[in-house]
Amino acid sequence: MTDKQPLVPYKEYFGVALAERMGDDIVAVHRAFDRTAFLADVAPRIAPLELKARVALIAEGLRSHLPPDYPAALRVLLRILGPENPGVSGAFKFGSRFMPVALFVERYGLEHYDLSMRALAEITKRGTSEYAVRPYIAADPKRALGYLREWSTDASSHLRRLVSEGPRPLLPWARKLTTFLCGPEPIVDLLDGLRSDASPYVRKSVANHLKDYYRLIPARIDPLLRAWPDRGAEAEWVMRKVESYRAEFTGG
Repeated sequence: MTDKQPLVPYKEYFGVALAERMGDDIVAVHRAFDRTAFLADVAPRIAPLELKARVALIAEGLRSHLPPDYPAALRVLLRILGPENPGVSGAFKFGSRFMPVALFVERYGLEHYDLSMRALAEITKRGTSEYAVRPYIAADPKRALGYLREWSTDASSHLRRLVSEGPRPLLPWARKLTTFLCGPEPIVDLLDGLRSDASPYVRKSVANHLKDYYRLIPARIDPLLRAWPDRGAEAEWVMRKVESYRAEFTGG
Protein backbone atom coordinates (compact mmCIF):
# COMPACT_ATOMS: atom_id res chain seq x y z
CA MET A 1 0.00 0.00 0.00
CA THR A 2 1.32 3.41 -0.92
CA ASP A 3 1.81 5.98 1.84
CA LYS A 4 -0.45 8.81 0.72
CA GLN A 5 0.96 12.17 1.71
CA PRO A 6 -1.41 14.52 3.55
CA LEU A 7 -1.92 18.04 2.25
CA VAL A 8 0.16 19.51 5.07
CA PRO A 9 3.88 20.28 5.44
CA TYR A 10 5.91 17.15 4.77
CA LYS A 11 7.32 17.20 8.29
CA GLU A 12 3.84 16.55 9.69
CA TYR A 13 3.95 13.07 8.20
CA PHE A 14 6.63 12.25 10.79
CA GLY A 15 4.45 12.71 13.82
CA VAL A 16 2.69 10.76 16.52
CA ALA A 17 0.60 8.77 14.04
CA LEU A 18 3.72 7.47 12.30
CA ALA A 19 5.31 6.55 15.62
CA GLU A 20 2.13 4.69 16.58
CA ARG A 21 2.13 2.83 13.29
CA MET A 22 5.78 1.86 13.68
CA GLY A 23 5.07 0.67 17.20
CA ASP A 24 2.21 -1.50 15.96
CA ASP A 25 4.36 -2.94 13.17
CA ILE A 26 7.20 -3.78 15.54
CA VAL A 27 4.99 -5.40 18.17
CA ALA A 28 3.53 -7.62 15.44
CA VAL A 29 6.98 -9.13 14.80
CA HIS A 30 8.63 -8.62 18.20
CA ARG A 31 6.28 -8.93 21.15
CA ALA A 32 8.92 -7.81 23.64
CA PHE A 33 8.90 -4.29 22.19
CA ASP A 34 7.50 -1.83 24.73
CA ARG A 35 5.26 0.23 22.47
CA THR A 36 3.91 2.28 25.37
CA ALA A 37 7.37 3.34 26.54
CA PHE A 38 8.46 4.07 22.97
CA LEU A 39 5.50 6.38 22.41
CA ALA A 40 6.00 8.01 25.80
CA ASP A 41 9.52 8.97 24.68
CA VAL A 42 8.50 10.22 21.23
CA ALA A 43 4.97 11.62 21.32
CA PRO A 44 5.33 14.47 23.86
CA ARG A 45 8.43 15.91 22.17
CA ILE A 46 7.75 15.66 18.45
CA ALA A 47 5.31 18.50 17.70
CA PRO A 48 7.72 21.49 17.87
CA LEU A 49 10.45 19.77 15.84
CA GLU A 50 11.32 20.22 12.17
CA LEU A 51 11.50 17.32 9.71
CA LYS A 52 15.02 16.04 10.31
CA ALA A 53 14.68 16.34 14.06
CA ARG A 54 11.41 14.41 13.98
CA VAL A 55 12.99 11.57 12.03
CA ALA A 56 15.93 11.58 14.44
CA LEU A 57 13.66 11.48 17.49
CA ILE A 58 11.86 8.40 16.16
CA ALA A 59 15.18 6.73 15.33
CA GLU A 60 16.46 7.47 18.84
CA GLY A 61 13.29 5.99 20.30
CA LEU A 62 13.83 2.85 18.29
CA ARG A 63 17.40 2.60 19.56
CA SER A 64 16.23 3.00 23.16
CA HIS A 65 13.47 0.40 23.05
CA LEU A 66 14.67 -2.25 20.61
CA PRO A 67 17.21 -4.86 21.75
CA PRO A 68 20.51 -3.17 22.69
CA ASP A 69 22.41 -5.55 20.41
CA TYR A 70 22.46 -3.75 17.04
CA PRO A 71 22.21 -6.85 14.81
CA ALA A 72 19.23 -8.09 16.84
CA ALA A 73 17.52 -4.69 16.63
CA LEU A 74 18.17 -4.50 12.92
CA ARG A 75 16.63 -7.93 12.34
CA VAL A 76 13.44 -6.65 13.95
CA LEU A 77 13.34 -3.53 11.78
CA LEU A 78 13.96 -5.47 8.57
CA ARG A 79 10.91 -7.59 9.36
CA ILE A 80 8.61 -4.55 9.26
CA LEU A 81 9.69 -3.35 5.82
CA GLY A 82 7.01 -5.18 3.88
CA PRO A 83 6.87 -5.44 0.07
CA GLU A 84 9.21 -3.58 -2.24
CA ASN A 85 8.09 -0.42 -3.99
CA PRO A 86 6.56 -1.77 -7.21
CA GLY A 87 6.94 1.53 -9.07
CA VAL A 88 9.93 2.99 -10.84
CA SER A 89 10.00 6.13 -8.69
CA GLY A 90 8.35 7.47 -5.57
CA ALA A 91 10.96 6.85 -2.88
CA PHE A 92 9.53 9.71 -0.81
CA LYS A 93 5.90 8.66 -1.33
CA PHE A 94 5.81 4.89 -1.13
CA GLY A 95 8.18 4.39 1.79
CA SER A 96 8.45 7.65 3.72
CA ARG A 97 7.77 5.83 6.97
CA PHE A 98 11.09 4.04 6.66
CA MET A 99 13.22 7.19 6.90
CA PRO A 100 13.67 6.65 10.67
CA VAL A 101 14.76 3.08 9.94
CA ALA A 102 17.36 4.30 7.44
CA LEU A 103 18.59 6.86 9.97
CA PHE A 104 18.80 4.12 12.60
CA VAL A 105 21.22 2.24 10.32
CA GLU A 106 23.10 5.44 9.46
CA ARG A 107 23.68 6.39 13.09
CA TYR A 108 24.14 3.09 14.86
CA GLY A 109 25.35 0.52 12.33
CA LEU A 110 28.76 1.59 11.07
CA GLU A 111 30.61 -0.97 13.21
CA HIS A 112 28.56 -3.66 11.45
CA TYR A 113 29.46 -2.48 7.96
CA ASP A 114 28.39 -5.39 5.77
CA LEU A 115 25.25 -6.14 7.75
CA SER A 116 24.24 -2.48 7.54
CA MET A 117 24.98 -2.11 3.84
CA ARG A 118 22.80 -5.09 3.07
CA ALA A 119 20.09 -3.56 5.22
CA LEU A 120 20.36 -0.24 3.37
CA ALA A 121 19.85 -2.10 0.10
CA GLU A 122 16.59 -3.55 1.43
CA ILE A 123 15.43 -0.22 2.83
CA THR A 124 16.05 1.62 -0.44
CA LYS A 125 13.87 -0.87 -2.29
CA ARG A 126 10.96 0.44 -0.20
CA GLY A 127 12.01 4.03 0.47
CA THR A 128 15.48 5.49 0.16
CA SER A 129 18.90 5.03 1.76
CA GLU A 130 20.53 7.85 -0.20
CA TYR A 131 21.34 9.79 2.98
CA ALA A 132 22.10 6.84 5.23
CA VAL A 133 24.66 5.29 2.88
CA ARG A 134 26.89 8.38 2.79
CA PRO A 135 28.75 7.81 6.10
CA TYR A 136 29.50 4.28 4.91
CA ILE A 137 30.95 5.61 1.65
CA ALA A 138 33.08 8.14 3.51
CA ALA A 139 34.27 5.60 6.10
CA ASP A 140 35.47 2.96 3.62
CA PRO A 141 35.29 4.08 -0.04
CA LYS A 142 36.88 0.91 -1.41
CA ARG A 143 34.47 -1.34 0.42
CA ALA A 144 31.53 0.86 -0.53
CA LEU A 145 32.51 0.71 -4.20
CA GLY A 146 32.19 -3.06 -4.08
CA TYR A 147 28.57 -2.69 -3.05
CA LEU A 148 27.88 0.08 -5.55
CA ARG A 149 29.22 -2.06 -8.41
CA GLU A 150 27.08 -4.99 -7.30
CA TRP A 151 23.97 -2.81 -6.98
CA SER A 152 24.50 -1.15 -10.36
CA THR A 153 23.22 -4.29 -12.11
CA ASP A 154 20.48 -5.20 -9.64
CA ALA A 155 16.96 -5.84 -10.92
CA SER A 156 15.60 -3.06 -8.66
CA SER A 157 15.65 0.38 -10.25
CA HIS A 158 15.59 1.84 -6.73
CA LEU A 159 18.84 0.11 -5.85
CA ARG A 160 20.43 1.09 -9.16
CA ARG A 161 19.40 4.69 -8.47
CA LEU A 162 21.11 4.51 -5.07
CA VAL A 163 24.40 3.84 -6.88
CA SER A 164 24.15 7.31 -8.39
CA GLU A 165 22.21 9.20 -5.75
CA GLY A 166 24.07 7.97 -2.66
CA PRO A 167 27.55 9.23 -3.58
CA ARG A 168 26.38 12.52 -5.12
CA PRO A 169 28.68 15.26 -3.82
CA LEU A 170 25.89 17.84 -3.46
CA LEU A 171 22.88 15.71 -2.61
CA PRO A 172 20.07 18.03 -1.44
CA TRP A 173 19.39 18.00 2.32
CA ALA A 174 22.75 16.29 2.91
CA ARG A 175 26.26 17.37 3.83
CA LYS A 176 28.72 17.69 0.96
CA LEU A 177 30.44 14.38 0.21
CA THR A 178 34.02 14.93 -1.00
CA THR A 179 35.14 11.30 -1.00
CA PHE A 180 35.55 10.89 -4.75
CA LEU A 181 36.22 14.47 -5.83
CA CYS A 182 39.98 13.85 -6.03
CA GLY A 183 39.47 10.59 -7.89
CA PRO A 184 36.03 10.42 -9.52
CA GLU A 185 36.94 7.73 -12.04
CA PRO A 186 35.36 4.75 -10.21
CA ILE A 187 32.05 6.59 -9.85
CA VAL A 188 32.22 7.92 -13.40
CA ASP A 189 32.57 4.34 -14.64
CA LEU A 190 29.39 3.38 -12.78
CA LEU A 191 27.54 6.42 -14.11
CA ASP A 192 28.65 5.53 -17.62
CA GLY A 193 26.72 2.26 -17.36
CA LEU A 194 23.71 3.81 -15.63
CA ARG A 195 23.23 6.63 -18.16
CA SER A 196 21.61 4.09 -20.48
CA ASP A 197 19.49 2.54 -17.72
CA ALA A 198 15.97 1.53 -18.70
CA SER A 199 14.54 3.64 -15.86
CA PRO A 200 14.22 7.42 -16.39
CA TYR A 201 14.31 7.68 -12.59
CA VAL A 202 17.86 6.30 -12.62
CA ARG A 203 18.96 8.38 -15.60
CA LYS A 204 17.71 11.57 -13.92
CA SER A 205 19.86 10.78 -10.91
CA VAL A 206 22.87 10.26 -13.18
CA ALA A 207 22.31 13.66 -14.76
CA ASN A 208 22.01 15.32 -11.35
CA HIS A 209 25.20 13.63 -10.20
CA LEU A 210 27.07 14.84 -13.27
CA LYS A 211 25.81 18.38 -12.67
CA ASP A 212 27.34 18.22 -9.19
CA TYR A 213 30.68 17.27 -10.74
CA TYR A 214 30.50 20.09 -13.27
CA ARG A 215 29.80 22.52 -10.44
CA LEU A 216 32.72 21.31 -8.35
CA ILE A 217 35.43 19.83 -10.61
CA PRO A 218 34.60 20.81 -14.21
CA ALA A 219 38.20 20.64 -15.46
CA ARG A 220 38.62 17.14 -14.08
CA ILE A 221 35.27 15.69 -15.05
CA ASP A 222 34.89 17.03 -18.58
CA PRO A 223 37.76 15.03 -20.18
CA LEU A 224 36.38 11.84 -18.62
CA LEU A 225 32.92 12.40 -20.09
CA ARG A 226 34.27 13.41 -23.50
CA ALA A 227 35.90 9.97 -23.63
CA TRP A 228 32.63 8.15 -22.99
CA PRO A 229 31.55 5.79 -25.78
CA ASP A 230 28.15 6.00 -27.40
CA ARG A 231 25.49 4.20 -25.36
CA GLY A 232 22.54 4.48 -27.72
CA ALA A 233 19.17 6.14 -27.51
CA GLU A 234 18.53 5.64 -23.79
CA ALA A 235 21.65 7.65 -22.94
CA GLU A 236 20.86 10.57 -25.24
CA TRP A 237 18.83 12.50 -22.66
CA VAL A 238 21.69 12.33 -20.16
CA MET A 239 24.20 13.41 -22.77
CA ARG A 240 22.08 16.41 -23.72
CA LYS A 241 22.15 17.38 -20.07
CA VAL A 242 25.94 16.95 -20.07
CA GLU A 243 26.21 19.32 -23.02
CA SER A 244 24.18 21.94 -21.17
CA TYR A 245 26.35 21.56 -18.04
CA ARG A 246 29.49 21.82 -20.16
CA ALA A 247 28.23 25.07 -21.65
CA GLU A 248 27.17 26.42 -18.25
CA PHE A 249 30.22 25.52 -16.21
CA THR A 250 33.11 25.41 -18.70
CA GLY A 251 31.98 27.88 -21.34
CA GLY A 252 31.54 25.19 -23.96
